[in-house]
Amino acid sequence: MTYNIGHRAVYSLNIHLVLVTKYRRKVINQAILKRLQEIFENTCIKWRSKVTEYNALEDHVHLVISYPPDVEVSKLVNNLKTVSSRLIRKEFNEHVNRFYSKPVFWTGAYFVASCGGVTLEELKSYVEKQSSPSN
Repeated sequence: MTYNIGHRAVYSLNIHLVLVTKYRRKVINQAILKRLQEIFENTCIKWRSKVTEYNALEDHVHLVISYPPDVEVSKLVNNLKTVSSRLIRKEFNEHVNRFYSKPVFWTGAYFVASCGGVTLEELKSYVEKQSSPSN
């Protein structure tokens, strides 16, 4: 397991993020898939974060993102959605307008889960095996 070193913290924080297109329309083609990856990677850099895994189907994307402890996940996710929606609608306007009459791309909701190097069972076992103070 690798850890990131910050100014006052050593950390390994990762999330699994799933974004779904509005109405689950199958709007993501190969060109959009590639451009979304570029947008997500560039946006994450601005948040001092990194996309470590990326994949998508026609109606949703999966990302694993490593991020520092001072980044609020909800703000990062909302920024990823806003920037990607705006740029995709601008750059692929004709294609996207075949699926949506309003200026939308992603559904309002998203899925996010923490993920990382150990399972809950391993963590519980580690904590249980720690010594208690003798006093």
